Amino acid sequence: MNSFSQNDAADEVSQLIKAHQEKATRLPWIEEVKTILNHNIRGMLSTFSQKHEGYPSGSMVDFACDDKGSPILAVSNLANHTKDLLVNPKCSLLIAKDSEDRTDIIITLHGDAVFVLENERDAVRTTYMARHPDASWVDFDDFLFLRIEPKVVSFVYGVATSLFQSGEFTNNEFREAKVDQIYQFSKPITSHMNKDHANDTKLIVQHSTSIPVDFAYMLDVDSLGFNVKAGYQEKNFKLRVAFPRHAKERKDVKTLIIEMLQAAKSRVD
Repeated sequence: MNSFSQNDAADEVSQLIKAHQEKATRLPWIEEVKTILNHNIRGMLSTFSQKHEGYPSGSMVDFACDDKGSPILAVSNLANHTKDLLVNPKCSLLIAKDSEDRTDIIITLHGDAVFVLENERDAVRTTYMARHPDASWVDFDDFLFLRIEPKVVSFVYGVATSLFQSGEFTNNEFREAKVDQIYQFSKPITSHMNKDHANDTKLIVQHSTSIPVDFAYMLDVDSLGFNVKAGYQEKNFKLRVAFPRHAKERKDVKTLIIEMLQAAKSRVD
């Protein structure tokens, strides 16, 4: 194939990807944002620097979300960001769904840091340790817990692409949003599919999206479908693949994937 034909083929695939992604079924943005935040454990905390007055200060921090979606941090009273928050509690927490892909969802939570009272500490510690079981240092004398109470939660998606989306949610909207109950099973499901059924995933993706792919690596799963990283002729991209119906339990995901594979194979045959 000459270079002109290769460029035409690449352009055609790009248009197919754009058309598919624009109409692909996915979670409501507020639910997707809350789900990603709930299952993430690390982000960039920005505070108002007391050491360098008038300038922002950034720190990579670990966190865990409580049942309302508020991030909980374990911080040392020796750290500059803790000193900043004791003077000015206003801060933001930035979370990237995929730190290596700036076109994927990036979330910014603006809020106020509230230090946890002693009578709340045990419950908050349990929540934090469930996500960070090796964080024994939280019991050191200089460590304390804080909760970031959201004021506004915003997101961007598809930065510098034709698929760009953005949005902003109030504290009440964010608190009332649900966390998708299937997403928590992403790791075991995707690990199994990528290890033992990679070609099956490829067939499903091609059949469901009508986009040619050389490979498809499953990234995560939710109640409405799954996301893959795929490649075609040395170009990598992400695709959303919708389930034919809503998955209410983990076992439903297996049933739906089998149905989608059977449909894909019947088309090939």
